[in-house]
Amino acid sequence: MTQIIHPVPAAPWVAQLFSSQSAQKGAVVRRSRRWVEREVGRDAFEREVRRRGYHLIETGDQMIVVCHAGPIRIVF
Repeated sequence: MTQIIHPVPAAPWVAQLFSSQSAQKGAVVRRSRRWVEREVGRDAFEREVRRRGYHLIETGDQMIVVCHAGPIRIVF
């Protein structure tokens, strides 16, 4: 039997993530892509990051949110 996973409502999770000390200081927070897809859903996650004006970087299986709206530069 296949188990169907329904993502939890995004609001509590999003509030928890973006109220973290790192996020409040304008630093970065990261989550695995699989965790984001399972817990919140990729579309909802991307919408929330965009709504806040933050930057989202995906590398390997990690989703990295730069929690400020200022410019970023990839050095190499």
